[in-house]
Amino acid sequence: MNNDKQYMATLRIDGPLLRCGGDWTVNRMSALELWLKQARLPEGRIRIDLSEVRHIDTGGAWLLQRLMLTLEQRQQSVDIRGLSAEARGLLELVRDTAMTPESVPHPHHSGVFEDLGRSSLERARQGMGLLAFIGEMAGVWLGQLRRPTRIRWREIAHELGEAGYKALGIVGLLSFLLGVVIAYQGGVQLRQYAASLFVADLVGLSMVRELAPLITAIIVAGRSGSAYTAQIGTMQVTEEVDALRSMGIAPVELLVLPKLLALIIALPLLTVYADIMGCLGGMVMASVQLDVGFSSYIDRLSVAVNVESYLVGIGKAPVFAAIIVTLGCYQGCQGVGSAESVGRRTTVSVVQSIMAVIVIDAAFSVAFSYFGI
Repeated sequence: MNNDKQYMATLRIDGPLLRCGGDWTVNRMSALELWLKQARLPEGRIRIDLSEVRHIDTGGAWLLQRLMLTLEQRQQSVDIRGLSAEARGLLELVRDTAMTPESVPHPHHSGVFEDLGRSSLERARQGMGLLAFIGEMAGVWLGQLRRPTRIRWREIAHELGEAGYKALGIVGLLSFLLGVVIAYQGGVQLRQYAASLFVADLVGLSMVRELAPLITAIIVAGRSGSAYTAQIGTMQVTEEVDALRSMGIAPVELLVLPKLLALIIALPLLTVYADIMGCLGGMVMASVQLDVGFSSYIDRLSVAVNVESYLVGIGKAPVFAAIIVTLGCYQGCQGVGSAESVGRRTTVSVVQSIMAVIVIDAAFSVAFSYFGI
């Protein structure tokens, strides 16, 4: 190959000897790279002489490494001489990091038991991480109890408005419609037995004991739990959480505990609101469909629903709130790398929160039935 330009990367074939010269740098070797694709290299043992090379960078070392791989694949031995210390270091770096056909991972088809084992280990790892997260929350909370001045009341008030006040609309609407549906479906059956008045028992007990706390927790899990995960996950990706740690601020103290305390306060209040709206929806439907007056409905409701049933439903709400905040914030802390990770963690947190709420509610029902509550 002719040296058309001063210091251009060159390679001359002199029998079994390949003489390299010029600057083997990225911006001076494009022509040499094209020439190598068409050149007929000699057979047998090859020697490469780099004594005439002025400068070399990683681009030149990469081209030299690719030339050596081509010769080795043709079962030819290669001997390099004239390597400077710089060229030797770059060639070793490229050789160590270059991708070869042998280094490409091949797809591995795992079996059922291997998949089960991997899944079990991953679930165990996540469980241990969640327990560690709960322990960290408990430690920070105990520290705040010893020093109440560290409690962030402003953040708690803000989260109380976000999770409580702004959720009144959706919680009230769905609870009202749920009461309407229960009264409509139950009223059809009660009318056949001339027991239309007992629709108040049906709506009141089902809403107060089970449906109001459950539907409220599910709404909050989808609305606020996902927001917690997205917020903390985004801060994790943008390294804002690391910035808080570098300033000596515990992320749990600033980002998690205010949400936990706010939701523990807000969810019981939302449950009371859902009770009222659900019973109101049942009362409207009873009046329209069953000709049960408002006064008769309210009188029967006061007899059917006692304080014990009311407290059973309210008592579940703080437990549901703790589950939603813990899972939502924990999944947010696991978000790393990209927005895709944040979206995936948000989906996982909502699904896990709703499943956990339903499972815990079923456990409450079994326990209350066992103790006769």
